[in-house]
Amino acid sequence: MKRALAVLAASIVCGCASNAPRGDAQPGEVRLLAHRGVHQRFDIRGVGRDTCTAERMLPPTHAYLENTIASMQAAFDAGAYRVEFDIHPTTDGNFAVFHDWTVDCRTEGHGVTREQTTAYLKSLDIGHGYTADGGKTFPFRGRFQGAMPMWPEVMAAFPGKRFLVNVKSNSAAEGRAIAAFVKARGYDLALLAFSGADRPMNALREDLPEAMILSRGALKDCLIGYAAFGWFGHVPRACHKSVIYVPDNYTWLLAGWPHRFDRRMAEVGSEMYLVGRFEGGVGVPAYDDASGLDRDYVGGIMTDRIEVVAPQVRALRAR
Repeated sequence: MKRALAVLAASIVCGCASNAPRGDAQPGEVRLLAHRGVHQRFDIRGVGRDTCTAERMLPPTHAYLENTIASMQAAFDAGAYRVEFDIHPTTDGNFAVFHDWTVDCRTEGHGVTREQTTAYLKSLDIGHGYTADGGKTFPFRGRFQGAMPMWPEVMAAFPGKRFLVNVKSNSAAEGRAIAAFVKARGYDLALLAFSGADRPMNALREDLPEAMILSRGALKDCLIGYAAFGWFGHVPRACHKSVIYVPDNYTWLLAGWPHRFDRRMAEVGSEMYLVGRFEGGVGVPAYDDASGLDRDYVGGIMTDRIEVVAPQVRALRAR
């Protein structure tokens, strides 16, 4: 068990009063976390860290691309409680909202994302590389010129909305730069959570101690510690002020799942999100089909398909 949970934490991203978690969702409700907003699906078989997923797009069912203002709006419209997006620093002190380490896969540009200026990144067509037929057609090419947002644009577009900001590097200096960026702009930490590797997240914890932060190491310690001692009512310190991802095939290890577990996480300032079955591999396994979920499920769900899962949750609640 310990080994499995440790592998899970190392692979993703990147812890009886009745206190509510940050924001206005109460323990006992269902919170939906939309991963990258509403976005295009792709074939996940054999995907590695450097795989160009835009070249593996499945036939489109909607017109949204990940990490854009429009995709975030669609996610909130669908019922998202929180939306996740990815950031990279630019060479001129900004932060670009974009997933990939380089711009080569999705855009017509070339180079490492964080080695570019804001102006260059804003000039790119982020729909340039998407194809569902091996390069015969590119249905989004030319339609998303200049659509890569900067972090301040997102905050300005969605006042009062909640986000999970994913940091792509393992640099403590980047964590400190993010903290300075947040402080300088006065962003509301009751609305922001952060996720990523240990070094930047540890730096963020030091500089923004009130922030909700998910790091690989803390998640591992939280899940292992709670699996061992949650039966006695103990919530490990690693579970505090965090976003807690729980794989669907490990819920049986957690005392009081889901009702008491959700309440206990809320009591220590954290939000719990159910994710898909963890069977190794890269990235967080999203929970993308809620049709079989128990009607009385409470807690969060992290999904790549908010447009599908949100109506399923509403239908379950209506039964």
